[in-house]
Amino acid sequence: MTVEQFVLLCVYLLSGLLGLCVGSFLNVVIYRVPNGMSLAKPASHCTTCDYTLKWYDNIPVLSYIILGGKCRKCGEKISPRYMIVELLNALCWVLSVHLFWRENPVYAVVSAIVLSTLICIFYIDLEHLLIFNRFIVILFAVGILSIFFDNFTEWYDHVIGSLAFGGGFLLIYYLALKILKKEGMGFGDVKLAFAAGLLLGWQKMLLAMLIASISASILLLILRRARGDERGHEYPFGPFISVGIAAALLFGEPIITWYLSLLGL
Repeated sequence: MTVEQFVLLCVYLLSGLLGLCVGSFLNVVIYRVPNGMSLAKPASHCTTCDYTLKWYDNIPVLSYIILGGKCRKCGEKISPRYMIVELLNALCWVLSVHLFWRENPVYAVVSAIVLSTLICIFYIDLEHLLIFNRFIVILFAVGILSIFFDNFTEWYDHVIGSLAFGGGFLLIYYLALKILKKEGMGFGDVKLAFAAGLLLGWQKMLLAMLIASISASILLLILRRARGDERGHEYPFGPFISVGIAAALLFGEPIITWYLSLLGL
């Protein structure tokens, strides 16, 4: 094993372990932010019996498995979402390293931050139909950083992406208010489109929206028929946008390059 391979292996392992630990913190964010709670206090506890978790109850993934997915004190079941978020975030961080680290370490860090933020948006919007401004601010901040370290798109592609897709969502929002007399989408989705367009650039943002729209159309149609929901029932679009952004961020460049090659461009 060469020195370079050893260093890369260490980066993989470190990103996976840090991803698990940050994933544990994301669970705190997902639960506490919508409930208006402090992220610092109180200490992690069972939401049923208020038992304060010991350090050995807070080991990502392992504690959940050892405890059998139940509270040590009251035996109440713990949602598997906690372990899923930890594993998902670790996978996202390792993927970011695998895809970007060797050629663009800064963009690998940008990718990891974005994906962790999208996980929060996904679960909070899915449960509460809310996208909080703090997550939009994070995406805008790393979006500005990505302009200087994105090797695939030019700086003006990012600006065009933000204005075109954010502006398009804003137009749809106000047209729905005027014509339908109700929101056609949440304003959080509008702000998310502005931030994501800046982050990805218009090419990858177009791919993100295609993925979001197609997946939403299929899954919501299945869900509506399975549950018998009435027309006009409100569904969150933020989770689908988040999945689209994540897919375009990680795999947008090879997908777009492949598609253009089919067109002979």
